[in-house]
Amino acid sequence: MEKVRIYDLAKELGVTTKEMLAVLDSMGVVYKSHSSTLDADTAATVKELFKSQTAPAPPKPAARAEPAAPQAKPQPAPCPPPAPPPEAAQPAPAPAPRPAPKPKTGSPRAPVVTVMGHVDHGKTTLLDYIRKANVAAGEAGGITQHIGAYRAETSKGPIVFIDTPGHEAFTSLRARGAQLTDIVVLVVAGDDGVMPQTREAIAHARAANVPIIVVLNKMDLPGVERNKDRVLNALMEEQLVPEEYGGDTPVVPISARTGKGVDHLLEMIALVAELAELRAEAKGPAQGRVVEVLPDKQKGVLTTILVQEGQLNRADTLVAGTEYCRVRAMFNDRGEQIQSAGPSTPVQVLGFSGLPTPGDLVKAVENERAARELVTQRQHALQASLQPEPDRRQLALEQLLSKSDKKLVNLILKADTPGSLEALKNLAARAGTEDVTVTTLVASAGAITEGDVLLASANKEHPATILSFNVRPSGLAQKSAERYGVNIISKQIIYELVDEMTRLVRGQVEPVITEVVLGRAEVRETFKVPKVGTIAGSYVQDGKIVRNALARLIRSYPVIYDSRAV
Repeated sequence: MEKVRIYDLAKELGVTTKEMLAVLDSMGVVYKSHSSTLDADTAATVKELFKSQTAPAPPKPAARAEPAAPQAKPQPAPCPPPAPPPEAAQPAPAPAPRPAPKPKTGSPRAPVVTVMGHVDHGKTTLLDYIRKANVAAGEAGGITQHIGAYRAETSKGPIVFIDTPGHEAFTSLRARGAQLTDIVVLVVAGDDGVMPQTREAIAHARAANVPIIVVLNKMDLPGVERNKDRVLNALMEEQLVPEEYGGDTPVVPISARTGKGVDHLLEMIALVAELAELRAEAKGPAQGRVVEVLPDKQKGVLTTILVQEGQLNRADTLVAGTEYCRVRAMFNDRGEQIQSAGPSTPVQVLGFSGLPTPGDLVKAVENERAARELVTQRQHALQASLQPEPDRRQLALEQLLSKSDKKLVNLILKADTPGSLEALKNLAARAGTEDVTVTTLVASAGAITEGDVLLASANKEHPATILSFNVRPSGLAQKSAERYGVNIISKQIIYELVDEMTRLVRGQVEPVITEVVLGRAEVRETFKVPKVGTIAGSYVQDGKIVRNALARLIRSYPVIYDSRAV
């Protein structure tokens, strides 16, 4: 018999991986994780142990039933000491209670899995295959630019997937996805390897203290198999040691396009979830987190919420940050209207008039009055915390005056969702240089309005540019922009907007003129030619003299004349 992984042996014997690990601990077997391999002898011993625990069970009661009769006769003699039995019974219950009181209560729940990785490594394509959907085809530029939550019914049970954007601009969205999750699936393209956003995703997963399963995608491409060792070595540099190299990080080669290896990935997710013993209270008031907020022209504000505890019902009153609502309608990840949702269920809630902040804690409260009181308290606390102290205001003024000699780029940022807006604000904060200051006047989610245009045109010396992501100006706003000469840049793909922001900053930087000496020549003789002028007969001493290049006549270092060589 060959070596076998612990979880494979548990599956073969029909026991849970946790039970298998307990048996190995009792045997004194040293292992790193549930993915460790056992040699043939150890595996055979474990099998025999499990067989002996099941087979000899019936004969034992029969053997002990015979001596029970002789003990029944001398019962009158032991009758005098009836007091000791209770004392003996008391110590017995003491050790019995317990295999240990379980800290985790509630019912088993589906695992929440966040799919992370570098841009265009196949995260959404993988989810599309699992969900039998086609989300990637409908995304601008073929890349994810919002955070999405989906519940998939798989052969291993229900799993909630959170899809995060891979572009560097969406750092905060990836961090939020890692904080919501039980397991991180890190997608690495086999042809591309470990990239900057791959490393960032690893850091987010470690900060959230969640297990990582690495997926090597695009293994169906020609020549990718030869690149596998290079990718695994790069993962080890990030302290993710693959199981096949003796580590405890599961690495699953797949093709998201063809589906090869996806079943093994789902099995690995189910195994990690089983070891985590994921539970949640399915009854009582709902509690969860805001995943994303999407203003919809037809429906209103659609807030994606991941329910983590309790039962969320239609008509419940919810509080999220400084916003509250009565749930008017709920939709699942496929857009179907539902009446209730339990733990580990992503839902879109219709009812918020304002825009909750992604990441906010959501709680169901008794009624709207209680919600209003709670929100009012939070708003007062927020306003108090935002009140600038006098010395801080003075410092800000001094900083502004000290930067007055810099070039200034004023921006008004607009986006379709608060999550995307957060990414834009982060980009703008990093866009400045030593010579150019980038200032965000206003940043808000929603369409470009006439008010935005008027604000942009208010500063005649430094008019603001309106940068928008996935939103367009209204007809009135467009006419106002043409009238006041306000520049509106609207893009649907994040990296195109990054390029536009870079151009705006570079456009403010004065060009640096650098002289490059092509050659030197010494004037040996001059000739006067009618209708032409004076010709300098020269001898090239260094480099070369190029036709139409700039020329400088120098006598004892003072420059006498600047001209162009003929």
